[in-house]
Amino acid sequence: MPIINYASKEIQFKVVYYGPALGGKTTSLAYIHSRLPPAFRGDLVSLATAADRTLFFDFLPVEAVVLQGFRTKFQLYTVPGQVTYNRTRQLVLRSVDAVVFVADSQWEQMHENVLSLRNLEENLQKQHLNLDEMPYVLQYNKRDLAEVAPVSYLEYLLNNRRRRVRSFEAIATTGYHVFSALDAVTQIVLNRFTQEHQYVRT
Repeated sequence: MPIINYASKEIQFKVVYYGPALGGKTTSLAYIHSRLPPAFRGDLVSLATAADRTLFFDFLPVEAVVLQGFRTKFQLYTVPGQVTYNRTRQLVLRSVDAVVFVADSQWEQMHENVLSLRNLEENLQKQHLNLDEMPYVLQYNKRDLAEVAPVSYLEYLLNNRRRRVRSFEAIATTGYHVFSALDAVTQIVLNRFTQEHQYVRT
């Protein structure tokens, strides 16, 4: 749910990068952060352990467009991939406005992708949210590796819901289509907000 600050005339949206461990969530945010001018980004906060690249979250406020006189800001988070940190995932998902699901394209990770997507649904349901009703996109990462599943199989496995969503072949280490996935989900969020709020009280 977006936070509207009438005093500062700012609307704040929260986007969470979700997916299996070591799938490319943190790498995606690190790339985004490295390519944005300093004036358009905050500090990237990363807490890592030997077992998982992200223990808690990465925080990145991204200055965006002016919407009906209000400045929009996107806060980008990742969640830890390992299931042992599920409580942290639930905390990070609080008040989420959109999700970028980062899937690992390697054949050996297909089961982990499915489990992670199922876990996302379960954690959203605990907050009375439905993945089929919220903005989200799929980022099929690691497309540069040798042993990867074809996109058609990833679509069959992960994009087979009532509502098919946009998906992107990506390589987080080089930034290939990382911004495309982010741009797509932010546009969905902004369009939905505009439709639901024909005007914002000033």
